[in-house]
Amino acid sequence: MKFNKSFIPYGGYYSTPFARWNGSLKAENSVVLAADTARRWFVEKQIDPTVLDFIYYGITTAQPLSFYSHVYSSAVILDRKKNIPGIQVSQVCATSCTTMGSAAADVENGAYETVYALAGDRCSSTPLLVVPSPNNGSVVTENIVTDNFKRDPSPGAGLAMFETAEAVAKQAGITREECDDIALLRYEQYLDATANGRAFQKRYMYPVEIKERKQIKRIDADEGVAARTKEGLAAYKTVIEGGVLTSGSQCHPADGNCGVIVTTKENAGKLSADGTVTVQIISYGVVRVAPGRMASALVPALTLTLKDAGIGAGELKQVKTHNPFIVNDIYLGKEMGIDQKHINNYGSPMIFGHPQAPTAGRAIIELIEALAVQGGGYGAFTGCAAGDLGASLIVKVY
Repeated sequence: MKFNKSFIPYGGYYSTPFARWNGSLKAENSVVLAADTARRWFVEKQIDPTVLDFIYYGITTAQPLSFYSHVYSSAVILDRKKNIPGIQVSQVCATSCTTMGSAAADVENGAYETVYALAGDRCSSTPLLVVPSPNNGSVVTENIVTDNFKRDPSPGAGLAMFETAEAVAKQAGITREECDDIALLRYEQYLDATANGRAFQKRYMYPVEIKERKQIKRIDADEGVAARTKEGLAAYKTVIEGGVLTSGSQCHPADGNCGVIVTTKENAGKLSADGTVTVQIISYGVVRVAPGRMASALVPALTLTLKDAGIGAGELKQVKTHNPFIVNDIYLGKEMGIDQKHINNYGSPMIFGHPQAPTAGRAIIELIEALAVQGGGYGAFTGCAAGDLGASLIVKVY
């Protein structure tokens, strides 16, 4: 889908730090935390939240209040001064990409002028789904996160998620050594974002606040990032015998939230933190690949959005991915001729963690800031999602 009228105010977005699995945010309701954090952000940025006309709330892992996530969060953010409609979106890892694409479509077709794409998830303290059987009195249970990590739900695939990456690696001739080398590069790129007192991350990262022993605790940096060295990566055992992936070349579950304003060019100029920088959403697309080939979905998703944008891969100044497995990035680079050093500068989910719904949102926010640092240009996000899906979004900063 091609866009001409959809923009993001420069600085009109935030991501919280991502906290490790069962870390500081393990007991926090993700819907309440996301709404409270967004409300604080609007107040501190001195942006009147009543400019919003619609809200998308992205969530994958069920929480109390998630039934009403879009209604609850809009009421908190707008302090009940205005009632706006909304939709809850759940597309696993691609959720934020799709909420932004949907918001851009709303602005493009004139349905709404200013849309908020909010996402909050908590992989920790995973909900347990219990479904009673009316026939025999038995129950069916599902751990919403861990049980689904173990399977690709595409009919007939019969693979765990990591096995889809192993299948793509085998198909493309990707080696263990390549995986270790690029996993190390991704860690080094993340360190660039933490240099000079985390100067890059502070361009967009907003602290999350929680109550701890009757006091307010502020978390302003990622929690749970594992250091990587060449020797350390080489020492890991592969997940399966003869495979290429180790615990050092795949992501870890996390908790966090993010929010992005999508609006018209005129409104973006009014809401921007810097009137000299323009951020335009150029195109969005979602695809599905063959069963059991989830890790390959980045390529057709990006190919689709490049076609809609009318540009080639060589015109992209920055590329961000959702890379639960490093195979995703290596396959993307091989198939589309993109240098690995142009992919995931300043960090990626494989390093800073994967809370599901906000993951793509943080990556897109970092994409915008990376483009701003280098003076503008086209940038793309592309990533896989469970069920062999892929989603991509292209932006232009100028």
